[in-house]
Amino acid sequence: MRTIAVTGGSGKLGRYVIEELRRQGYLAVSLDHRIAEGLPCKQTRVDMSDLGQVVGGLKGADAVIHLAAIPAPLGYPHHTIFANNVLGSFHVLEAAELLGIRRVVMGSSTSCYGFAWASKPFSPAYLPVDEAHPQLPQEGYGLSKTVGELTSDMFARRGALEIANLRFSLIAAPEEYGRMAEDARHPERFSKILWSYIDIRDAATACTAALTARLEGGSVSLNITGDEVLSERDTSALIAEHYPEVTDIRADLGGRAPLFSNALAKETLNWRPIYKWR
Repeated sequence: MRTIAVTGGSGKLGRYVIEELRRQGYLAVSLDHRIAEGLPCKQTRVDMSDLGQVVGGLKGADAVIHLAAIPAPLGYPHHTIFANNVLGSFHVLEAAELLGIRRVVMGSSTSCYGFAWASKPFSPAYLPVDEAHPQLPQEGYGLSKTVGELTSDMFARRGALEIANLRFSLIAAPEEYGRMAEDARHPERFSKILWSYIDIRDAATACTAALTARLEGGSVSLNITGDEVLSERDTSALIAEHYPEVTDIRADLGGRAPLFSNALAKETLNWRPIYKWR
């Protein structure tokens, strides 16, 4: 495996993934709707809603990291976000199968659980939230990620693809930590995302680790989150104040332990986050 296509290579995470691929000796190719200045790889302009363009852009790749998407339910109507994200994911998987590309890494989100953008806020069924927790989105973005994972499962059942769906928490770049540190002093600001985040450098290494990990069953979904909450307060205090009704606690949540479990990602990918917001 040498040539890795990165859809959304011009985006926030895409740039870090391309740099990490290059650092590890891969040849990266970016597929995006725009050409980015200074991106250190071949770039192909691709409309992800056009299957022919996706097939043409992926030709010659050994694996795909699919990050092209509208990254939050902001700036577009919900139906536009849903249609864009779902169709783009389907086209990447269809193109990979047609071209004989076996490994696909899909960018998903912990928004699929529904807490982050819920118009009617609700609490987790248990803590920490692992990959078996029900997915209960109330808007088009979270739903698009859930449908993307179901689409991955469908393609994997046909036996031609191995797919890792990476459920990223809030992706934080180093230059954002100053502002985030101020927000961390106000627990209510991050309560709907369960104070979860992942450093963008750790998110990038999760993507590259997923290229070679053994994937049981052909399609897996993994929480990609950091090892601590994004708060100055201990986890137990956050739960007591913001989610006192959650009494089903399934792991040791001492100190600033995270409320999304990343244990399965660590085991499956042989990966762990190393950067912290502090």
